[in-house]
Amino acid sequence: MRVFFIGFGQAGGKLVDMFLAQDKKTGANSFRGIIINTARTDLMGVKNIPMEDRLLIGQTKVKGHGVGTDNVTGAKVAADEIDTIINAIDRRGTHDIDAFVVCAGLGGGTGSGGAPVLCRHLKRIYREPVYALGVIPAPEEGRLYSLNAARSLSTLVNEADNVIVFDNSAWKNDGESVKSAYERLNEEIVRRFGVLFRAGEVTKYGVGEMVVDSSEIINTLRGGGISSVGYAISEAIPKGSKGSAKSGGLFGGLRKKEKSEPHVDITGDDKSAKIIGLVRRAMLGRLTLPCDYSTAERALVLVAGPPAELDRKGVEKSKSWVEENIAGVEVRGGDYPVDSGYVAAVVLLASIGNAPRIRELMELAKEAKEEVARSRERAAAVSMFDDSEVDPLFE
Repeated sequence: MRVFFIGFGQAGGKLVDMFLAQDKKTGANSFRGIIINTARTDLMGVKNIPMEDRLLIGQTKVKGHGVGTDNVTGAKVAADEIDTIINAIDRRGTHDIDAFVVCAGLGGGTGSGGAPVLCRHLKRIYREPVYALGVIPAPEEGRLYSLNAARSLSTLVNEADNVIVFDNSAWKNDGESVKSAYERLNEEIVRRFGVLFRAGEVTKYGVGEMVVDSSEIINTLRGGGISSVGYAISEAIPKGSKGSAKSGGLFGGLRKKEKSEPHVDITGDDKSAKIIGLVRRAMLGRLTLPCDYSTAERALVLVAGPPAELDRKGVEKSKSWVEENIAGVEVRGGDYPVDSGYVAAVVLLASIGNAPRIRELMELAKEAKEEVARSRERAAAVSMFDDSEVDPLFE
């Protein structure tokens, strides 16, 4: 799948930088991207994006210093300079892409304000689907960040063709500050979506026996709403065997064993059962957005690894198991042969109906809206009195 990534704001820019780094490491050449920011220093903090693909906007308003956490200003700047943004995208080239993916942290100002604006205009101008990859803040990042995320998300779901969410609070380790965890969380995001978005690529092994191409992903995400992704990984070759440490770059970040994803050697004849177990672990384990997986409308199952470890029967049975456990009946799936000592399963749960953190954010947005309305009512009441006659209640 050929993806045009657009990183909006600091968090989005770092994600796109990591996606392009992974793409270069694998030699796939499937991804391209630009990053956009209102803060000049944030544009300097990336390594894999040429200077001509780093776009500074809002200079007349904020003079390159960013909008802080003001996502209203972030949205205004994006709207004012949308022609400049579209021209930058066109210069990078869009003739052969399958989809746009707008990456943004939804708690700040530039990304949370600008991403919905950009998605709206991309859908108006281009025929390719426009997806958002939105990172929502943990509650401890502050009420303002959560409020920004609530406002942004409620708009984004109406502007993007689908919003795939990553919830920081579900991935932060106990005692770990979110700030110190950012790089690790970004690696978790890129590892999962790097596998998903490369489905259908031709590798040195050719293509998979059951190909998952761009149309399969697009059809899975076509219903809109909010989606989540599950992921699990196991060693394909017993430890100590030749090639067991080889990750092939696609499953980057596997330098050490992870508590949340234990590595279980896949050996023996029953590859089918082991693939089913891996897919089950992907869906029942920690999702990018914790949710009730049974409320998903559609799903996609992708198993990637060395050809000798892939099994058509295992993928088919995995699809059937997922279909039995979600609300909808559309489950697509296939395999993706790669040069790696690992097998990975990715499960995309599309258009989910129940996610506690999203419900919590929407409640926060509702409360904030009511609070603003009450403040306006108080201000209107105050204006009815002269200064000397103001009721103490309104002081």
